[in-house]
Amino acid sequence: MAYLSQQQLEALHFCSLGRDVQISERASLYNCEYMEMGDHVRIDDFCVVSGHLKFGRNIHIAPQCLIAGGDPGIIFEDFSGLAYQAKVFAQSDDYSGCALTNPTVPSAYKKEKKAPVRLGRHVIVGAGSTIVPGVDVADGCSIGSMALVLSSTQPWGIYAGIPAKRIKDRRKDLLELEARYLAEEDKQSV
Repeated sequence: MAYLSQQQLEALHFCSLGRDVQISERASLYNCEYMEMGDHVRIDDFCVVSGHLKFGRNIHIAPQCLIAGGDPGIIFEDFSGLAYQAKVFAQSDDYSGCALTNPTVPSAYKKEKKAPVRLGRHVIVGAGSTIVPGVDVADGCSIGSMALVLSSTQPWGIYAGIPAKRIKDRRKDLLELEARYLAEEDKQSV
């Protein structure tokens, strides 16, 4: 996988750009001026990323993901990420038939749901999962593959299914590993 050079990243004019940001040459990014990139962000091949977005530190977006922040925006807190083909939407058309749909139609004839989305610290979203507008995936949650997340979650749960439901608690061992990793990184930066 080939990544954009530092010069190419700077030419995209992100709102902010952290250290060690890796974006595949095969990813498609739109509206970069509305994106904040923290340290150690990696976006892989064939991702489509757009709108108001805030990426914390140590974020990974696997190949073929779709992140549509639109105007409401999406926040990825530290150590969160998406597995292959995951989708996160901060706005969506109304599919009920009471309004017209698609981006070629003026907004006066549409009924879009627009609401911010947040993925908390240490959230991992499994392959092929979808998160809809207005959802807050709480800190420490794990979303199983192919899940459809229609409502906000409670912290440190493992969620799966269509619609996604909490199936059990998630362990917090990774918090100790995070502390050791950050301490080691601090030592190296001195």
